[in-house]
Amino acid sequence: MIESLLLNFLFLLFPVLLFLIFFENKLHTYNKNILILLSSISMLLCMAFPIKLEIGFIFDLRFIPFIIVALFGGYKYTIPLYMVLNIYRTMIGGAGTLQSFLFSTIIFMLVPLLSKWFLRQNARKRILWAVLVSVSIFTMVFYLTTLAAQLPVLDNEFWILTFNALPTYTLVMVIIMILIEKIIDNINTLKSSIQSERFNVLSDLSASVSHEIRNPLTVTNGFLQLLNQSKTLTADEKTYIEYALLELKRAENIVSDFLAFAKPQSENMIYSNLKEETEYVKNIITPYANMHQVDLHYTFTNSLSFKYDKNQIQQCLINLYKNGIEAMKEKGGVLTIDVFEQKKDIVIKIIDNGIGMTREQVLQLGNPYYSTKKEGTGLGMLMVYSTINKINGKIRVDSEIGKGTSFTISIPV
Repeated sequence: MIESLLLNFLFLLFPVLLFLIFFENKLHTYNKNILILLSSISMLLCMAFPIKLEIGFIFDLRFIPFIIVALFGGYKYTIPLYMVLNIYRTMIGGAGTLQSFLFSTIIFMLVPLLSKWFLRQNARKRILWAVLVSVSIFTMVFYLTTLAAQLPVLDNEFWILTFNALPTYTLVMVIIMILIEKIIDNINTLKSSIQSERFNVLSDLSASVSHEIRNPLTVTNGFLQLLNQSKTLTADEKTYIEYALLELKRAENIVSDFLAFAKPQSENMIYSNLKEETEYVKNIITPYANMHQVDLHYTFTNSLSFKYDKNQIQQCLINLYKNGIEAMKEKGGVLTIDVFEQKKDIVIKIIDNGIGMTREQVLQLGNPYYSTKKEGTGLGMLMVYSTINKINGKIRVDSEIGKGTSFTISIPV
């Protein structure tokens, strides 16, 4: 029995180890279908080498990958595993086939319902809930109860199985979940590192280019203004100079926009709790919201302070408020802005009930030149992510098509 359980455990480690070896640092070379395939193989191997009981029942660890995929992937990724599990279990046949079908169906119907809530939890809570689900009525308790009902007498075989199975399911689920959470943490660290490096390069480049361009623009602007004062110029020539001055002003505005990506400017640095900046941005964006039939609900309950570039923070908030309003411009709605403290973090939550985004669109946010709007350049969201990165903040985006989007910004102080 112990040898079979250890062999099953090895089969469960198989997809985790393969991912660690071949894919962890090569995120662009795999998709989720590979993880489904590896999980299916793991399940099949567990069923191929089970513990065989004298009454004809078999016992294995196949439901662990099934439950993990249900919790992390929801119904979309659980369906193929559900089909693989039941087809192969029917092929094996014998006592317990019907129970296995009912058992897997209960898991398939109930566990994916927890997926969205499960993904919002931190790593420790995800491990705890995965263990609770694996040894709850969904799994071991249901299996052992069914088995006990089939036995005329609860003999040694049943009690040995019970005392080995319950701790084994718990221990194996804990180990597999710890490895999965470590992989997730490594992936997030890698993404943060790449993004941080990208923002640093962008910051240095923006500051350098803006500085070099602004000097000749200032000189040219000065000479054109002097030339425009000449009395010997014709009306057409003065018109041309006016156009040139307007274009120079537009170029200076573009340079100023680029400076938003540069490192925080010392003359703009303040130590505050964001109250003035959030209220200022709310006041200037209110007419734009009214124009699109959007109501603003604003609350501020933060007493924590930190050091930041007020101009960059204001521009960051303007971009987020504006995006939220534009997401509701078809039918109107409510933009909720809530600023509060949570332990040692300042949290800014911006919620709209607009058109929403797909998961793929959410993952693309912050990339250069990516925008969900036809006329958008993507530089607004790039500036938002760049600004929050400079103050070591984190952005979490939750969105659903047709229901709206929530931006949660956590700033450590």
